[in-house]
Amino acid sequence: MTSALEREDETRLLQAARAGDQQAFAQLASASRSRLWAVCLQICGNSHDAEDALQDALISAWQHLDKFDGRARFSTWAYRIAANAALSRVRKRRDIPEEDAGLDQASTASAVADKVTTVVVVRRALADLPPDFREALVLREYAGLDYQEIATHQGIPVQTVKSRLNRARTALKAALIEAA
Repeated sequence: MTSALEREDETRLLQAARAGDQQAFAQLASASRSRLWAVCLQICGNSHDAEDALQDALISAWQHLDKFDGRARFSTWAYRIAANAALSRVRKRRDIPEEDAGLDQASTASAVADKVTTVVVVRRALADLPPDFREALVLREYAGLDYQEIATHQGIPVQTVKSRLNRARTALKAALIEAA
């Protein structure tokens, strides 16, 4: 939704959703659902917690739609809620071991096994990052937020975002090299 017409559609849907139209809200949410899912999955590290975080985020967005001021895009606001819900889930479940991303044990195809191994290694490396670094990296790489949007979301200056991203990428690269 980047053109003026699409922005108008978003405004129209927001007005309808604020008036209680659940279908309008569903349309707003579905437009960014896959990216919201990616944010939740990458922060949580497993699909079960990500599903719960996404559900929590959508419920929270619906319940607090009146607090959305419209200065940012709806999707940007929703990413913030999703990231917060995912971080909350991670904090609650620190003692639960990470799952192996749904590895099908019957599958013997080496390409599938390699891909799953890579996904697990990346998720573990992401999970080892400090939460603020992980959140900044996920918001940048998976949600596509710019530095200013991440800074606003995290309540920090843009330079701190750049620093966190640099440190997160460096730590992630080192963890992936070590795992190789």
